[in-house]
Amino acid sequence: MLPRITQARVVGPFRVALSFTDGTNGVADLGPWIAGRGGVFGPLQDPAFFARVTVDAEAGTLVWPNGADLDPDMLYEAAHATPAGTSRTGGV
Repeated sequence: MLPRITQARVVGPFRVALSFTDGTNGVADLGPWIAGRGGVFGPLQDPAFFARVTVDAEAGTLVWPNGADLDPDMLYEAAHATPAGTSRTGGV
């Protein structure tokens, strides 16, 4: 099991800066998973609704008021991904 989310802040369209229980930080682009999707992800297309994201302290993941949530392991990996040929330094 990977570390869980402790803090989240929206930093752009479908982008969230995250802090994790292992002390690391990163920015996750959620667009590939929710942009243009319907169902529970439909309301997240509205930037104002997307900005209502919170951290579920028990599950350690992102949740929205309509019950939408995302896998915390996927979020950890997305926040720690780096473009090829670059190194990851700094915080959120």
